Amino acid sequence: MSANGKAVLTDELLSWAGVTVQPHRFGGIEFVIEGKEIGHLHGDHLVDLLLPKSERDEWIASGKAEPHHIYPESGWVSIYLKTEEDVAHAIEILYSKYERMTKGRMKP
Repeated sequence: MSANGKAVLTDELLSWAGVTVQPHRFGGIEFVIEGKEIGHLHGDHLVDLLLPKSERDEWIASGKAEPHHIYPESGWVSIYLKTEEDVAHAIEILYSKYERMTKGRMKP
């Protein structure tokens, strides 16, 4: 997938109420709500986000995410943006976390 996946993902997340983007400390960009990271994007093709372990395991079992590329036993997951479907999965997982973080206080 070209850099278009990054653009689609970024445009979608920035359309959600309160979401901003800033540089990520390990390179790339991170998506933030109320000062807390939702997830981050390395380059054009790799999304990482931290989830509760049980939720992390469900997303991995569904095939929509992979164990983190460096810390596979952690609560982090990685999504490689190779196809449009991968971008859709990343948006789905990030939105799930966004909903949990905002607890119904904000609507996209």
